[in-house]
Amino acid sequence: MKIIIRTFKLKLKHTFTISRESHDIQPTLIVELQSDGFSGFGEATSNPYYNITVDSMRANLEAIIPFIESHNDETPEEFWDSASALLKNDRFALCALDMAYHDLYAQKKGKKLYELWGNSPLHNPKTDYTIGIDKIDKMVTKLKEMPWPIYKIKLGTKDDIAIVTELRKHTDARFRIDANCGWTVTETINNAIALKKLGVEFLEQPIKADQWAAHKEVFKHSVLPIIADESCIVEEDVAKCHNHFHGVNIKLVKCGGLTPARRMIAEAKHFGMKAMVGCMTESSIGISAIAHLLPELDYVDMDGALLLSEDIATGVTITDGIIHYVDSNGIGASLINR
Repeated sequence: MKIIIRTFKLKLKHTFTISRESHDIQPTLIVELQSDGFSGFGEATSNPYYNITVDSMRANLEAIIPFIESHNDETPEEFWDSASALLKNDRFALCALDMAYHDLYAQKKGKKLYELWGNSPLHNPKTDYTIGIDKIDKMVTKLKEMPWPIYKIKLGTKDDIAIVTELRKHTDARFRIDANCGWTVTETINNAIALKKLGVEFLEQPIKADQWAAHKEVFKHSVLPIIADESCIVEEDVAKCHNHFHGVNIKLVKCGGLTPARRMIAEAKHFGMKAMVGCMTESSIGISAIAHLLPELDYVDMDGALLLSEDIATGVTITDGIIHYVDSNGIGASLINR
């Protein structure tokens, strides 16, 4: 098995702003694993909040190339167990590697990844489309240029209720709110009352990640369900979120790939929580991998490639929130220019 590592700078259609940062470019790392005439692809984007850069991911992967290229025939779960011991301090790089190995393995088996897992896409959830923080008139413009059945609205400003009130005037779509740790307990409980009247489905991570007593208070008193994001990073966090959140939003790059993500989904369901997977503004490679998890999910946020001004890959397509798989096996994605 041979590994090829590439990095790209993904240009966004609009400046993307959340409660703690803004950016116009999203650096990303692509792993390609080649074996027996097949190529498997995986992806992980950089993230300043978690101190991850494409250079750090590349260095960590290059350090274990002999290990990677000496493996070929294990199951993805067996490969992840070995790789995770070597990349325990870089789950983002581990994610890209795990994703590429899943893609390669499924192609060799002659199956789409969801087929390899024994799943059916007949009842897949629709994806939302994200509206980043901006001036209210610009947020309205972004909403109008992308008519969609479900929107995720980024909040964490002094005008949050006014923003949603204005957006509601222009669409009957379902709203989901992501405050990215930008609210207090009182703000969350009070905002939930107003936002429920405005057709909001749930609130995502309103409180800072490590404020567990605050999460518990909001869990008890919010009139809207609360979904964990920054508070649910790795597998052991799912149990911690039980009785503090109504569901968890799992990010593949944070937990280390598809292998641990599926275990986290199963554990969330065991605790009676909703399971969601989110994206980190990946290209169609990372988004296509997420698509194969859909049969196991309640909600999904996989609009990353839709936010790009130009994609570097082909893969699943999305129309009106509905995901369409391609005919090819594996995750069904490939770089446009290799």
